[in-house]
Amino acid sequence: MPAPTRLSVGDPAPTFTLSDAADNPVSLADYAGRKVIVYFYPAASTPGCTKQACDFRDNLAELNDAGIDVVGISPDKPAKLAKFVENEGLTFPLLSDPDKQVLSEWGAFGEKKMYGKTVTGVIRSTFLVDEDGKIAAAQYNVRATGHVAKLRRDLSV
Repeated sequence: MPAPTRLSVGDPAPTFTLSDAADNPVSLADYAGRKVIVYFYPAASTPGCTKQACDFRDNLAELNDAGIDVVGISPDKPAKLAKFVENEGLTFPLLSDPDKQVLSEWGAFGEKKMYGKTVTGVIRSTFLVDEDGKIAAAQYNVRATGHVAKLRRDLSV
C-alpha cells in the first residue's frame, strides 16, 4: 500500500457523515461557519488514545471559548465508542469509520512506522478546519501525549 495522500493547508476538507457513539449521524457540514478540530486516532480505550481524548476533554472549554469544536474519528464501532465516552466522561463527538473511507480520504490511514516496522493502520492525525470548510492546519504522526497543549500553543488558545 503506498503512502496516503496528505491534505495541506488551503485544501477543501473532505466531507463526511458518520455515526457517533449513540448511532446518530454527524456531518462535517454540521460545523459550517465554525472552526472544528477533526482528529483521527487508532482505537478507543487504548492508553495513547485515552490520554489524547482526555486531553481534548480537559481543554474543551478553552477550545470552545475560542470558537473551536472538536470531533474524534476512529475505525471503532459506535458501541465501543459509547463505552469509551461513558468510561472517560468525554463531552465531544466520537465518530465511527469502520470501513476507513474517511480516514483514507484525510490521509490518516495507510503505511506507517511502528516500533521500527512498516505497518498499515491509522495514522494519528489532527486537522483544523476553518469556517469555510478549508484545512487551516494539518498535522500527521502526532504524539498522543502533549499534543493538545502543543495544538493550543499553535492556535494561540
